[in-house]
Amino acid sequence: MADPRTALVLFSGGQDSTVCLAWALSRFARVETIGFDYGQRHRVELDCRPTVREALRLAFPNWAGRLGDDHVLDLALLGQLSDTALTEARAIEMQANGLPNTFVPGRNLLFLTFAATLAYRRGASVLVGGMCETDYSGYPDCRDNTLKALQVALSLGMDTPLTVETPLMWLNKAQTWTLAERLGGAALVDLIVEHTHTCYLGERSLRHRWGRGCGHCPACELRARGHAQYVAGSPAAVLA
Repeated sequence: MADPRTALVLFSGGQDSTVCLAWALSRFARVETIGFDYGQRHRVELDCRPTVREALRLAFPNWAGRLGDDHVLDLALLGQLSDTALTEARAIEMQANGLPNTFVPGRNLLFLTFAATLAYRRGASVLVGGMCETDYSGYPDCRDNTLKALQVALSLGMDTPLTVETPLMWLNKAQTWTLAERLGGAALVDLIVEHTHTCYLGERSLRHRWGRGCGHCPACELRARGHAQYVAGSPAAVLA
């Protein structure tokens, strides 16, 4: 029996959020998606979102009836406030504070706050995000403690119970590929390879075994390494 609640998935069109969407579709009676246009350099990910959603509908008819509306919010103000390699054409590098300049301050905090606002109106009580602190760049708004604190704040502020689910929180990228296979078999893995977008530079013309991207930005390197470990059957790809 499916969980009768409605879930709202933070869905960028990337690998992680697509696995999270599949995870939600396998559990909840109704699932809606939300994306954000914040002036990201890799805005091509927004173009991938409807393609991925439609591919999921066609490949997994048992999930199709659960997949509800999609929402895209204009958060251009976040891009205007940011001075990062994800919102400007600049080299990706580490900063003096120990964080890469791909860190967009407040991004996930704002995403979840706006998602909670929409969830309130749509009758959804579960927010699902692909945040992870196993294979990540040290972003403080991806940490488990941050998300737990935000769940409390959102529930209090909305005066209604909201659950923030982060199914990838303790998985590395190889395990994320394995989870995709567990959820939807080779069909879901192939769908992720072909249709999702992760590359920070927005490159879609180059096709690799693991998908499309420049192949050398941090996001591509992480995705490629995880895929190689998954294909090789590495211990790093084993789910608990």
